[in-house]
Formats: sequence, C-alpha cells, structure tokens
Amino acid sequence: MRSSLMATAAVSLLLTACAGTAPNHTKMAGDVINAGAHPITIVPMGEYRTGMLDESAAEIPAFDPVSKRIFVVNGADKVVDILDMSDPSELTKIAAIDLSTWGKGANSVAIKNGVVAVAVENSDKQAPGQAVFFDTDGGFISAVTVGALPDMIKFSPDGKYVLVANEGEPNDAFTNDPEGSVSIISMAGGAENLSDDDVRTVDFKFLNDGKLPHGMRTSNPGTSSVAQDVEPEYIAVSNDSKTAYVSLQENNAVAIVDIETATVKNVAGLGFKDHSVHAFDASDKDGRINIRTWPVMGMFMPDTIDAINIDGKEWVLIANEGDSRDYDGYSEETRVGKLTLDPVAFPTASTLQKDENLGRLKTTTAQGDVDGDGDFDVIYSYGARSFSVLDADGEMVFDSGDAFEQILAANYPNVFNSSDTENYSRDNRSDDKGPEPEGIASGYVNGTPYVFIGLERQGGFMVYDLTNPTNPQFVTYHSDRRFSGNPENDTAGELAPEGLQFVDAKDSPTGNAMLVVASEVSGSTKVYDLK
Repeated sequence: MRSSLMATAAVSLLLTACAGTAPNHTKMAGDVINAGAHPITIVPMGEYRTGMLDESAAEIPAFDPVSKRIFVVNGADKVVDILDMSDPSELTKIAAIDLSTWGKGANSVAIKNGVVAVAVENSDKQAPGQAVFFDTDGGFISAVTVGALPDMIKFSPDGKYVLVANEGEPNDAFTNDPEGSVSIISMAGGAENLSDDDVRTVDFKFLNDGKLPHGMRTSNPGTSSVAQDVEPEYIAVSNDSKTAYVSLQENNAVAIVDIETATVKNVAGLGFKDHSVHAFDASDKDGRINIRTWPVMGMFMPDTIDAINIDGKEWVLIANEGDSRDYDGYSEETRVGKLTLDPVAFPTASTLQKDENLGRLKTTTAQGDVDGDGDFDVIYSYGARSFSVLDADGEMVFDSGDAFEQILAANYPNVFNSSDTENYSRDNRSDDKGPEPEGIASGYVNGTPYVFIGLERQGGFMVYDLTNPTNPQFVTYHSDRRFSGNPENDTAGELAPEGLQFVDAKDSPTGNAMLVVASEVSGSTKVYDLK
C-alpha cells in the first residue's frame, strides 16, 4: 500500500451541453462557454492508492472536519481505512478499523461530532446486520442491530439520528428474500449508551395489499411480497433533519420518510424515460458511436441520492445508474434480441433485434408484457444514463437527458462508453448502462450550489450549476483516468468512482470547498480543491 501526490494535468472540459442536445464546440477549462453557468476550478490534490485492482478496496468515504481524517470503506480488507488529510496534497493511511468482530464487512461509513458510524453486514447476508460506532481513532463505542444487508448509513444534519438503508437482498438461490427496511437510530443518549431499544424500523409492508405507486415497479418470480422486493439503497436527509429520502433502486422509486415518527409519508414512483425522445447508444456491436432514439423506456433506478437546500427549498438529486435482480434462482435479465416482441407494437422487430440495433441491449422480463399474452409490448432498459432533480414531494423537475453520452462522444470518441477495468474498450458498455452515473454529491462553492455526478464505468465526474434547480447548467467534466496507462500496473489513474463526499469550505484544511472521491476498481481515494 502507498500514498502519493498525483497532481498531473487533468482532463477538464468546459462546454455547452443541454439535456437532449450535443455540445456544439469544446474548449479547455478556464474558458467559460456556458454563459448560464458559474465557472469552477477543480484542482487535483493528494491521493491514497491501495494497489488492489477491482477488489472494492475504496468504496465510500466520510470526512471528519475536526481530525481532518477521511474514513474509507475498504471491501477488499473488510476494514475502514483511516486517512490523514491534514495535508491534502499528501494523503497517508494512519490506521484501519477491523470489522470482523461484528460481521462480514463494512458497506458504508458516516461521521458526526467525533463519532464514526459503520454499516456492517452479517456473515449470513440475509440476517440482521449491525450499525457499529467508533471514535475517530478507531476505538469501539457501541453497536446495535439493524436490518438485513445494511448498505448505507447516514447521520441527520443535526446529529440526533443515524439512518440505515437495509437493502435486504435475497440469497443466490432466491429461497430467502428478507424485507427491505430503514433503521432509524436515536442518538439522544449518546453513542456510548446505545442499545437496540434506540432503533426503530421503517418497513414497506403497507405496499403488500395495495396498488403500487405509479411509476414504481417490482421484480420477483411471484414468491416474494412487495416488502421483500423493496431494496432501499441510499439515503439523503433534508436540511432541517425532519425528512429522509431513500432511493429504492431496483424498484424505480424514492421513499419519503418522516424521521420523527419513523413512517413512510410517500413512495414516489419515478416513471420511465422515453428513449423515442431522449437518445442513447444501445449497442456494443455496431462498431461506432450511435446515439439515437429508440422505442425503449428507460427505468431511472437511482443509486446515490443527495439533498440540497437552495433559497430555502429542499431539492433531491439522484444518479440514475440502473440495476436488476439477477440471481441463480431467479433473474429478470435478458437481451432484447431474445424477447418475443409484439408484432403490432414492433412491426419492424426483426430489424430492431439485430445486434447492431437493439438486440444486445439488456432488458427485463419482469415488465413489458402489458396484455399478458406472452409477448412484449414495451421494451425497458436499466438506468437513464443521467442525473435528475426532484422536488421535496418526489416530483421530477429536471433530467439531464442524453447530455452525458453526448458530451463524452464529442470529446472522447476513442474511449466512449468504456469499461472501468479495460482501457480503450470503446463502446463496451453501450448495451448495458452506458457511462453509468452512480455517485452523487452536492454543496456550495463560493456561494454557488453545484452537483457532482460520478460515472462508474467511464470514470470522472460531471459538474452542474444548481442555481436554478429546475434547469441546472452543465459546467464541466473532470477525469483523472489515464487511458494511456495500464489498470493491471496501477498506472491508469482513477477507475470507477463509487462514493463522493463534498467538504464545505469552513471544514476544509485548504479553506476552499473540496471533493473526496473513492474509486472502487482502482482502489484509490483522491481529493480535489474546488474554487
């Protein structure tokens, strides 16, 4: 393991890109083209590299403003690495928190008021997990029981609660499918006095007997209830600490939870993106970039979710990655070329199902047979290849359309939609989820609200100005991936950004806002100064 300063010249473009349209020209960072957006300067600083390729050695980061330490989930070693960021130009590992006493390993970490909270899954993945609390030196404080597969953990801004998204994934044979839930842990008595009595569980049983909210979906072989099918993925909390927004990724929905009463106020179905209007590249076998419209409906299926308060109003930001239920005992995944398409809905089915058209596109068998006659009347794809803005009620007010793929096609045609493990794997991910937006973080830089969206497969992150949350403006795309390098030799830079953490200027060692990015495939954590 090693740490090093990698402040080489980074790719950072500033160009015009509106949802659904291609950028018409390109210039380098510092030359502002999009007059509707505030410029931002991104300065790469220190990084810590584990040297472990594709082992999930850097997943989710959390920053402590007092100790100036970053806590990073290291799935490879089943620990939380503690990195010193007091000198952000030189990150160094100073310790690691071993989680083996409490379960299989950490999935998420958060910190508030000197208390480090870690979500730890059970060695039996379908059994209840633990929320485990430490001090910033890694000293154990307490642990409480939460739901099955705690996948994300978060403090409320006021520090009074810790919330855990319990994904509740089934076993591979699909014979045990626990219910998804959200645990709400009261911190009123302090971390040192926590017990299971301080944990309340928010479940989704109320969906079992009623109609699903419009735009939400389920996917199971008919053996699971809706509550079992629901899989909470990520949590955002409103600025006033009263409301939690929970992404239900595989269900294409966001749950809105009242924290004080531990009840679900609403489940907002996200609906589907009409790709006959919003273009995308659907094939990895056509030998070219081919961003065009298709008769496909995209399922948004957000992974990371964040909330930001702008001019006194709460806005929710989602990274529309996409995900399926794919197990040995049950899988919804197939390709369009293997579907029996309805001849009325798709009169040119034989052409559409060629590999160079839609044949290779991953789709689902769980939806699409509208009339129940055994053929498919609608084609669905995973993820929307975009980010979206929701209002406080879960209503979508903005989506970035096809901008991500258009930007990458215009500026990186030789590596467009590349894999995250192989350089120059051009077009490799077009049949799946494209650049695959996954991580998202937001905050204010010099008074301007920005959102940062990490692209898991392509690498790097998009930046949008949120001054007008219903019409965000693209600002820049920044990437420290080195396509001239070799991933196996750890010379390819940052691969597969998984977790993003925004650091306010008041908490930063530089006095400027900062961004911390943990990259799963390269096993590296890198920090950026934002001006």
